[in-house]
Parts: sequence; C-alpha cells; structure tokens
Amino acid sequence: MSAEDILTKPLSKRQKADLARIAKHQATGDDSRIDYSDIPALTEEQLANAKRAPKILVAARLDREVVDWLKKFGEGYSTRINFILREAMARVR
Repeated sequence: MSAEDILTKPLSKRQKADLARIAKHQATGDDSRIDYSDIPALTEEQLANAKRAPKILVAARLDREVVDWLKKFGEGYSTRINFILREAMARVR
C-alpha cells in the first residue's frame, strides 16, 4: 500500500458512522469506559525522558508537481513529506 492509497482512500459509510460515534463520545470528555488495565503506569524517570527527537529545518528542491500533489491533501504537507520519507526509510532498513 502506498502513501497515496492511504491518503486518498475514501471512508466507508460504516467507518464514517464509527468515527462520528467516537467523536461524539470524546466530546463529552467521559473516558470512564476505557480499560487501562493492560497498560503499565509510567515511572517518573520514563516521564522525564519522554521527549520527542528534535526536528531540523531542511531546505530541499522538489518538483512543482510533487509539491502540488502533496498540497492537494490540505495543510501539513511538510509533515506528509516526513511521513513518506519515514515509511521509505523503514522499508529499506
């Protein structure tokens, strides 16, 4: 499956209904039905070390049609580029 497949595949009626139901439940702020019993609590040390690796600013020259295609999916095209490159990196490893 390609990144384009993931980003352009329309949701089914059932998926839309499920997402609407979940969003409605989340909007209430009630998370009492979530079962956290299989998730161990994080230690203070783990919480202190939980930092996202810093991102670096990179200037790259891309073909216009590539940028247009990425922007077609809305805001966040640089995040999308990172996702696509990360997926490609994972496949090579």
